Amino acid sequence: MKVTQEKLPASQIGLEIEITPETTKQTYEQVIKNLASTANIPGFRKGKVPRPILLQRLGITRIKAAALEELIQDGIEQAVKQEAIQAIGQPQLRSSYEELINNYEPGKPLTISAAVDVEPEVNLVQYTDLRATAEEIKYDPTQVENALEKEREELATLIPVEGRAAQIGDVAVVDFKGLLVKAEGEDETAEPTPIPGGEATDFQLELQEDKFIPGFVSGILGLNPGETKEVSAQFPDPYVNEELAGKAAIFTVTIKELKEKELPELNDDFANDVSDFETLAELRASLEERYQKEADEKTKSNKQEALLAELLKHVEVDLPATLIEQEVDAMLTQTAMRLSQQGLDVRKLFTQDIIPQLRERSRTEAIERLKRSLSLREVAKRESIEVTTEEIQARVTELLQQYSDQEVDEERLQSVVENELLTEKIIDWLLEHSSVELVPEGSLSSTEEPEAEAALADAPPPEEESGTDSTEATEGQ
Repeated sequence: MKVTQEKLPASQIGLEIEITPETTKQTYEQVIKNLASTANIPGFRKGKVPRPILLQRLGITRIKAAALEELIQDGIEQAVKQEAIQAIGQPQLRSSYEELINNYEPGKPLTISAAVDVEPEVNLVQYTDLRATAEEIKYDPTQVENALEKEREELATLIPVEGRAAQIGDVAVVDFKGLLVKAEGEDETAEPTPIPGGEATDFQLELQEDKFIPGFVSGILGLNPGETKEVSAQFPDPYVNEELAGKAAIFTVTIKELKEKELPELNDDFANDVSDFETLAELRASLEERYQKEADEKTKSNKQEALLAELLKHVEVDLPATLIEQEVDAMLTQTAMRLSQQGLDVRKLFTQDIIPQLRERSRTEAIERLKRSLSLREVAKRESIEVTTEEIQARVTELLQQYSDQEVDEERLQSVVENELLTEKIIDWLLEHSSVELVPEGSLSSTEEPEAEAALADAPPPEEESGTDSTEATEGQ
């Protein structure tokens, strides 16, 4: 078999494959033999149909098409093997199938054109002495106090309040009923519309502005138990229920009881209740260490991301379509798993209408991810960076002990660990041979939302199941 190679864009290799006359004849005759043994033609037993009758009944074109399919598949497979091409994905036929049918004559040579995707060549113009800028995340001592206050809130006791009006921080037991306010231009004589799910009895509400829709909580501040008031409020836009988004409403609210939170004292007993530490000082020290470590890790992550972004400016790579599509598949699978773990019904989110949009919007990020991983792999190859079997096994053993109560695919875990450790080594090497300037937090642009999840956020919401909770219409974002 004669094969001529041609380098094509997008990391493809074009193949011109000349199939020998002997092969075109043998394949054609074998197809006729197979059809003769299986064809069901009235008046003849299977395998006993005369050749002229078989050709007349089935048609030359049909037989040639069946033979051609085998010639194309076998020819491309043999050509890839003969030329020792490390193909990825499925080969593509470049010849016109209609022309092949017309040109195919058993016993004469047949030329087929095809293309296969291959691993791309990576040209790193520069990967040392890179210069980048990253945000430095500093430990904020108020994080410790906020964490302690949150724990105090969790352990708070509700004490009935008498002799004063509702104020921020209280917990009120209320009855409420909501009506939508008629918008400008609507029929003034029409009856007010009740809000679906906008009614409740003995509802316990913490008086904080972010707990309900804007205006609701502030409207009942100053009321005493037993008092009723009409409160104006407006649903935010966007809102979980699109039919209510941005609409104004009137709620008739009655406060039945008021309670205030009694917080436990910050002392050693409190520390012992909320942690394994004996003293408050030990708990504080642990929290300080934790938040300091988080800040350091975020700073390191920022440095790595900034350096990798700079590295991508110096890489030249022509990505094949197969790799891009595979990366898009992986990204959508990761998104689906993440949303499923959050309790969302992925089948309702990933509809046939939205999937093409998700794929298209994920392409840019997929290309960047591929360029990044290929660039790191190229650095590792040039600088002989690798991880040892001992390093991998030590990390695997540590993780298996950590997740001893779960079923773990050890083979897959080993592969993931090897990739992670190698990536860490490569990035550490790059950091040692480059310069990253740290700037104050917030001085650079913020991180963008992943494209797949951004597309889901823009998509119309799935149809809700019947039944509405009494607070669905009134809870804030």
